[in-house]
Amino acid sequence: MSQYTNLLFEVKDSIGMITLHRPKALNALNTELLQELSNLLDRIKEDTSIGIVIITGSGEKAFVAGADIAEMQTLTAIEGRNFGKIGQDVFNKLESLPQPVIAAINGFALGGGCELAMACDIRIASEKAKFGQPEVSLGITPGFGGTQRLPRLVGKGRAKELIYTGDIIDAGEAYRIGLVNKVAAPDELMNVAKAMAEKILSRASVAVQLSKAAVNEGLNMDLASGIAYEAEVFGLCFATEDQKEGMTAFVEKRKANFSGK
Repeated sequence: MSQYTNLLFEVKDSIGMITLHRPKALNALNTELLQELSNLLDRIKEDTSIGIVIITGSGEKAFVAGADIAEMQTLTAIEGRNFGKIGQDVFNKLESLPQPVIAAINGFALGGGCELAMACDIRIASEKAKFGQPEVSLGITPGFGGTQRLPRLVGKGRAKELIYTGDIIDAGEAYRIGLVNKVAAPDELMNVAKAMAEKILSRASVAVQLSKAAVNEGLNMDLASGIAYEAEVFGLCFATEDQKEGMTAFVEKRKANFSGK
């Protein structure tokens, strides 16, 4: 177990488990936590023994209740912009991590917590989870990517409704609008997340990582450019041992034994 002030981190069976750990503040995101998370993501990116990451919150009440309002309350315009930029940079780093990232959302995912979850590849929610971008009720806009990622996930109309009203929705509604991939019973949340992680780990890791890159990069391109990018990563797969093994195993009607090379 690695030691951070605001995070818990361990690696087991190629799964990197990040637990956001400010229980007294419902895991609210302050500058110190964001900087620790940024440093940890740099470490994970370079660690080839980690095939996938699960991120969750400590305690039963919150994934991340939001950004730390006590820290934001007295910020000037310049300081506010800088604080937003810190969060955006960390979440961009999370989104572009080579390894897939699953958010296991155990409770409140509000404001910065919802934005953090949206920077992950896949979101699995406890039945007790709550989601929202309630920033307008505090006199601010979402500042950690919410105005950009939410419409990309749920569509422009639903995103504007959630952002303009500041409404908080439950896990069932989040699933209905496409904000989360699965909903699980609270005591099954981590089992469901780990089962999905293990399924992804059983696939060819280079192909999974290249697929992630193709989706992420393609969303920032026009369709023709995205398809051209896909052709390049598709071709790269044929330089891997896993492609040879995967196709040979298919032809021989046996289970593939991937090496990650």
